[in-house]
Amino acid sequence: MDGTPTGRTGRYLPIAEHGLIGDLRSVALVGTDGTIDWYCCPAFDAPSVFASLLDAERGGRFELAVAGPARTKQFYFPDTNVLITRFFTEEGVGEVQDFMPVGGGPVEAERHRLIRRVLCVRGSLPFRARVAPRFDYGTRPHTVRLTGDTAVFESAGPALALTATVPLEADGPDARADFKLAQSESAVFALDQVGGAVAPRRCARAEAEEQFAATVAYWRRWLSASRYRGRWREHVHRSALTLKLLTYAPTGAIVAAPTTSLPERAGGERNWDYRYVWVRDAAFCVYALLRLGFTGEAAAFMDFVTRHISPGDGRSSGPLQIMYGIDGRTDLAERELGHLEGYRGAAPVRVGNAAADQLQLDVYGALIDSIYLYDKWAEPISSGQWDDVCALVDWVCEHWDQPDEGIWETRGGRRDFLYSRLMCWVAIERAIRLANRRGLPADLPRWQECRDTVYRRIMRRGWSEARQAFVQYEGGDVLDAAVLMMPLAKFIAPTDPKWLSTLDALGQDLVSDSLVYRYDPRTSPDGVRGDEGTFSLCSFWYVEALTRAGRLDEARLAFEKMLTYANHLGLYAEEISHTGEQQGNFPQAFTHLALISAAFNLDRALG
Repeated sequence: MDGTPTGRTGRYLPIAEHGLIGDLRSVALVGTDGTIDWYCCPAFDAPSVFASLLDAERGGRFELAVAGPARTKQFYFPDTNVLITRFFTEEGVGEVQDFMPVGGGPVEAERHRLIRRVLCVRGSLPFRARVAPRFDYGTRPHTVRLTGDTAVFESAGPALALTATVPLEADGPDARADFKLAQSESAVFALDQVGGAVAPRRCARAEAEEQFAATVAYWRRWLSASRYRGRWREHVHRSALTLKLLTYAPTGAIVAAPTTSLPERAGGERNWDYRYVWVRDAAFCVYALLRLGFTGEAAAFMDFVTRHISPGDGRSSGPLQIMYGIDGRTDLAERELGHLEGYRGAAPVRVGNAAADQLQLDVYGALIDSIYLYDKWAEPISSGQWDDVCALVDWVCEHWDQPDEGIWETRGGRRDFLYSRLMCWVAIERAIRLANRRGLPADLPRWQECRDTVYRRIMRRGWSEARQAFVQYEGGDVLDAAVLMMPLAKFIAPTDPKWLSTLDALGQDLVSDSLVYRYDPRTSPDGVRGDEGTFSLCSFWYVEALTRAGRLDEARLAFEKMLTYANHLGLYAEEISHTGEQQGNFPQAFTHLALISAAFNLDRALG
């Protein structure tokens, strides 16, 4: 941000002081001081190469900045995922352009090239670079071999090659460069994964310029397909570009976030690995992208579902696992990396996610709703896909009334969560709609009877007379922001007296200056210590619920307040702390897709 010194508070930048670049296979997080603090290569869920975001000493980083005091400003090249970090000094102005080329042939795709282009815009400036990879989350030693303008970092596993247009020096296991640029001069650093058919290759200034132009053109061409023309175009398009960055092109998978273990609470323990495909999150992403006209991404995710999610898998927890690896794998065993201190000391650092083995019945509704919308807005699903939908709905009809861990993946035991019941109703109801619209074969009498049974159960046991509200779980009186989905999912009319009463109760208990807590861990223990911040997904759900209830002035105010909590680039983590800081994994797909949905519906209501 303009006026921000490049020094760090302690050893860590705030989570929000980062931008994101990527090549649809992995991403890098670039700090406002020019340091790449997080990068996993060659894929989102691969072990890290740079992870100083999780351990400033042992994690590894790629520093590139003006040598000396500077103020900085970071922004995206308009309508792209090309990131610019600009440095302002007494001697002049410089900038670093960070991007990862997208596409190319198979060999070039395996290179996973990351380009850092340095320019002196005005004056004459000294720059300093240090590349300090730490392979496999900092556990695997490596050597550095310097040959001319190329440094090759070799470990027992992957190898990286750094090429530069300025002289490089070895510095222990690292490489460094000190150089000076006069006005209009530039330097280029390119970092590649090498090995096999991929050999180190220089990136000359002319090639870097061509790649810059090609990457800009790619992102602008992709974004030009957006149909959104509303009031908040800049914010919606930044969210769309972010969701696209979280897509793994080889399979169509969409990750929940590209990071692991960024704490939901200062000091830890609510630290989780989000670099996987949550069926719920990805299905909602399909809805948001379809709304904007991006049918290709929706089709790719449908292919992922068809290839990797088989209703015949026969798991004890049901035919769907709640999350999958980006390649469709189901084994996501969770472990702790005790050698890493965690972001600002927030331990533990976890990789893998034990929640993969939980029962979360709501995922069936999220998935089938996305299939229904894809069939309606993109293209008709195949007969084989319909067979899979029927198998899922039949299973839901048999098992909808089980207690489960719920949408928030509580580790405090299973309960009869209202949200899980709601989304089971959605699963059955959307399948009935699809069968009727397409004339597809289905056991409609059974499905309709089950749908109606679920509806009556929610209305009878999910309603609290004492609270005059729908509550978190059957027979309880604890509120939960997940019930905001009731009118959004078309379960209840947005102006139904019971719903309006619920909306008021949520506003009193869980809303703080338009920001929404998902629930209160003190009254609803979730098996993890500590409290948390407001949940940005729920804040955008609240906007949409207010919109549908006709409370447009409140909705617009709440929405525009939420926009002010984004970081300088329009990005959001999972939560907002009591002090207004971003916390949790960053950026989070769920938050950005909810922003798109809220903006779309509020625009339409405002006319």
